[in-house]
Amino acid sequence: MLQAGFVLGFALAGFFDGILLHQVLQWHHLLSLAPGENFRRIEVQILADGAFHVLMWVIALLGLHLLWRARQDFASDRSGGRLVVAALLGFAAWNALDVVGFHWGLHIHRVRVDVPVGDRLRWDLLWLALFSLLPLGAAWLVSRSRRGGSAGRVGPAALALLVTAAAALSLRTPPDAAARPVLFRADLSGAQVLAAVAAANGRLVSTHAGGRLVVVELPEGSSGWRLYRHGALAVGGPGSPAACLSWSRA
Repeated sequence: MLQAGFVLGFALAGFFDGILLHQVLQWHHLLSLAPGENFRRIEVQILADGAFHVLMWVIALLGLHLLWRARQDFASDRSGGRLVVAALLGFAAWNALDVVGFHWGLHIHRVRVDVPVGDRLRWDLLWLALFSLLPLGAAWLVSRSRRGGSAGRVGPAALALLVTAAAALSLRTPPDAAARPVLFRADLSGAQVLAAVAAANGRLVSTHAGGRLVVVELPEGSSGWRLYRHGALAVGGPGSPAACLSWSRA
């Protein structure tokens, strides 16, 4: 049970990070500050963001599996409280790992890369305080509380629903996104990319990154899955695993 709560809290924090910072606010990509010219290319940046979201999905599914296997444990009193504590610890752990490991250790991004270099540490510390230290404090308060025994059956369902809702939100596209960004393989020529768009009955709107990243309009009700058969690596759009593409600034 505790493993399930920790893993689900960890996944929930990852979804929260990706949805808020990568998509809505667009304060950074996963590899915004990674050294090397190759990592500065927009197609590499958004592909890494997509891989991050897929990883969070895998972790969330693992957590749900662990939660199902531990379902017998929730018959006891205070099991709901212990699950909440474990989820809060997982949430705090992700944010601590992100800031300490990825921001300060690997230097691949910061909370905000669109501010002066001298202000980046301030944003990192603020994020760490709000989303790592505060959840740790909340976990301590819940663990000390003598209430919450009645949450034994409600807690697992509520946590599973929360993580599932966050996963669904990660597939949302901007409300004003009329076209779909599509990332193609590097070995495709411009003519092959045009042929792929035509095969999907699409219209080319614009191209970026030397033609690898294109924006296309598809007929209403048309699926972007056909593009994968013609060399696409990731296709943005509603319900797509690569929906985060639609939030990326080209």
